[in-house]
Amino acid sequence: MGAQKGLSEEQKSFFESEGYLIIPDFASDEECTTLISRMDELLEAFDPAAISIFSTKNQKKYMDKYFDDSASNISFFFEEKAHDGEGRLKQPKKLSINKVGHALHDLDPDFRSFSRSDKVVAVVSSLNYKRPAPIQSMYIFKQPGIGGEVVPHQDNTFLFSEPLSCVGLWVALEDATVENGCLWVLPKSHKLGLARRFLKDSSGVRFDNEPGTYDKNEFVPVEVKAGSLVLLDGNLVHQSFENTSPKSRQAYSVHVVETKDCIWAEQNWLQRRADFPLEPLFSRKEASDISAV
Repeated sequence: MGAQKGLSEEQKSFFESEGYLIIPDFASDEECTTLISRMDELLEAFDPAAISIFSTKNQKKYMDKYFDDSASNISFFFEEKAHDGEGRLKQPKKLSINKVGHALHDLDPDFRSFSRSDKVVAVVSSLNYKRPAPIQSMYIFKQPGIGGEVVPHQDNTFLFSEPLSCVGLWVALEDATVENGCLWVLPKSHKLGLARRFLKDSSGVRFDNEPGTYDKNEFVPVEVKAGSLVLLDGNLVHQSFENTSPKSRQAYSVHVVETKDCIWAEQNWLQRRADFPLEPLFSRKEASDISAV
């Protein structure tokens, strides 16, 4: 394979205007199969004794040490509807997991290889980053029948830097449709500013503001084939609905932030261990040391 191409001027213009961009055939069938198979292996080895439930509806309730530690680990999170009243899984763990995160891109060889591939570097480089680093990664399952809703949100709410710098790379590992819970985006909403932040301090975690209000009729479904990349501006409002279909909607996402002349907020929930620093994707010649990450 030759040198990887970055975004065209037309693609960059659309991304800047709309806040998102679809790149079909970004990941090959082989790459999708590799990531799915590797996740099967990780799930097989996972002991569900340590249970954490992920929810964007009530972050504070489910924020616990296991979630905090996931910033530097590969951690597993169950769907809200995965357990019965006695705390037992209703179905096998493979069909009960909501997501796996948040350091897959650094700790697992297969996910690391894809997350730092030439094609990822080429796309991020096109966006004029100077010293970008993957800050978080997630494998998202959107399980058949129980795949939970993700309410409208902005990634910068949870991954805040000064200045704002987060960009999301969301890769469909299976076809994503309206029926199985595809992404929905609110075009141009990245130009409206950041509605709120999710803060962590000695007293716990909280949002500093009420959620934004949006016209649901203005959201656009992002139906894509497996292998497609959806690029998301950190301020773009997006969501997904429950998966009530019999088909899963597996995806892998990586969030990248700038680390040159950019400060990672101390009040962000995601804080790496001191002995586990960020690793930049690349550094332009003019880049200096990481500012404060």
